[in-house]
Amino acid sequence: MREIQSKSLLTLVIILIIIGISTTSATLYMGSSTKVAVTDSTLANDSTGVAGNLYVVANPNRVKYPALLREHREESKDYIIKYLKRERDYVKLMFRRGKNYMPIARNIFDRYGVPHEFQVLPALESNFKSNAVSPVGAVGYWQFMAELARDYGLKTGGPNDERKNFNKSTIAASKFIRDQLKIYNNDPLLVVAAYNAGPGRVNYAIKKSGTKDYWQLHQYLPAETRRFVLRFLALNVVAMNYDKFLANTMDFDEPPTIQLAARDSMKNDVAGIPPAM
Repeated sequence: MREIQSKSLLTLVIILIIIGISTTSATLYMGSSTKVAVTDSTLANDSTGVAGNLYVVANPNRVKYPALLREHREESKDYIIKYLKRERDYVKLMFRRGKNYMPIARNIFDRYGVPHEFQVLPALESNFKSNAVSPVGAVGYWQFMAELARDYGLKTGGPNDERKNFNKSTIAASKFIRDQLKIYNNDPLLVVAAYNAGPGRVNYAIKKSGTKDYWQLHQYLPAETRRFVLRFLALNVVAMNYDKFLANTMDFDEPPTIQLAARDSMKNDVAGIPPAM
C-alpha cells in the first residue's frame, strides 16, 4: 500500500513538471504576459485542485486554447483538426518565419493594450512577407490599403513605403486593432473579421442578424472571411501547443483533468504516517 501511495505522489510531481514544461514551451510564441492565460473552455485554470477525496490536475495532454479564445473551442475544433492536417507544412513554415517577428509584435502590442493573439495576422495576411501585395492593392506585412495606412500614420508609395516596415506597420496595426476592440466590445473574432472584410461588412452582418454573437452572424460574412477567422483560431491553438503540434500529438478529445490519488492517503504518505489497516 505504501508503495502504491508513493507512486501516486511521484506521478503527481511528474505531471506538475510536465504541465510546467508545456506552459513554458507555449511562451515561445505567446509570450509570458499575464494577458495570455493558458486555459480552455472546460477548465477554469491549469492548477492542481481537489474534488472530493481525489487530487485533480490539469491533463498535460489536453490541447489548450488561449483564454481569450477559450469560448470558441467546440465551434472551431472540427475545422482546426482538418486544417492543421491539411496545411501542416504551411503552418510549420509560418511559425518558422514568425519566430523573429512575433516577439516584436508582442512588445508593441503591450504598449497599446492589444492581446498577443493578434500576432498571427501577418501570417494569414502576407505570409510574413514585406513585399506582399493583394489583388486589391493592400501592401506589406499587415496588408494595409493606402488610405487606411495613412489614417494610422504610415507613409505610402515609393521605395520607403512604411507598410513594408514591420515595426512601423505593426504600430499602425496595433492602433487599428485597439480601436476595433473598443467598437466591438473586445470580441476578438469580430475584430479579426473586420480586419479581413472591413468594418462595413461586419456592421452589415450585425444589422442583418440582429446580434453581435460571431457564431450567429458569421453566415452573413463572406466565405473567405469565415475561413480567415477559423485559421486565426487554428494558428493560436498551435501557438499554445507548439510542441504537441510538432510531435503530431494534438488530441482535442483528451479530458481537461485527470484524477490521481486519495487526498488523505497522499497526505499521510508525505507525512510518513502508515496507512490504516
